[in-house]
Amino acid sequence: MKIATFNINGVKARIGALTDWIDEAQPDVAILQEIKSVDDGFPRDIFEDKGYNVETHGQKGFNGVAILSKLPLEDVTRGLPGAKGAGREGADDEEARYIEATVVGDKAVRICGLYLPNGNPAPGPKYDYKLLWMERLYDRAQELLASEQPALMAGDYNVIPQAEDAARPDAWRDDALFRPESRAAFRRIQNLGFTEAFRTREAGAGHYSFWDYQAGAWDKNDGIRIDHFLLTPQCADLLNSCWIEAEVRGREKPSDHVPVWVDLAA
Repeated sequence: MKIATFNINGVKARIGALTDWIDEAQPDVAILQEIKSVDDGFPRDIFEDKGYNVETHGQKGFNGVAILSKLPLEDVTRGLPGAKGAGREGADDEEARYIEATVVGDKAVRICGLYLPNGNPAPGPKYDYKLLWMERLYDRAQELLASEQPALMAGDYNVIPQAEDAARPDAWRDDALFRPESRAAFRRIQNLGFTEAFRTREAGAGHYSFWDYQAGAWDKNDGIRIDHFLLTPQCADLLNSCWIEAEVRGREKPSDHVPVWVDLAA
C-alpha cells in the first residue's frame, strides 16, 4: 500500500498539477491538505473517474483536508476530537483540519490526515491555538495506540522537529514552526510510541518537504521538512520505505509542498 501526504495549496488552483501527479505516481492513498474548498465544491468526479474513493472535510477558501483511496474507505470521521465550544461533537472549532478513515487492503490501516495550525505570529492567540490543537492530537494519539491497530497520522504538521530539518535553522528560531514549545509538543506525541517514518530511513540533513515561493527558496534549496508520518508500532511493523518526492516542487505551477510517501506491507 503506497500512501502519500501532499499539501496541495488549493485543489482548484493546482488541479492540473495534482491530476498530472496522480496519473503519474498512482498512489493507493493520497492524503491532501489545504484543499481550500467546501465539500460540495471539491472536484470529486475527476478523482472518482480515476478510480478513487473520495472523502473530504472542507472549508471555503482556507484549510480543508481530504483522503483519496483506490481501496475501500470505512468509518470516516471529520474533525479532531476535543474542541471546546464547538457546535457539534468532534468539531474542530471552525477550522477543517482533520479527517480519519480506515483503508482496507490486505490489512486494515487507520489513516489520520491532518493539517496542523501554523501558529504565527508567535507568541499570540494563533500560537496558543496551535499548542492546544497539539494537546488534542496527543489525546487522539493515545487512543490510537490503545486500539493496538495499524494506524498512522500524516500531513502538514507545521513543525520543524530538529535543526537538521531546515536549511537555515537560525532563520526559524522565533517562528511558530520551530519554537521550542512546538518541537516539544511534537516529541511528546512521538514519544508515546510512534515511529517518525522518514527518520527510520534517513538520519542526515538536507531533506525538505517545503520551499517558500519567495526569495528563490527552491533554486537555493532553502527548505524545511514539516510534512511527516507518525506510525503506531503495528503500522511501523509494516513499513517498507519512506521518501520525499522533492522534484515535484520544480514542476509548473507547483504547491510549495511536495508529496511524502510511505510504502506499507498492507
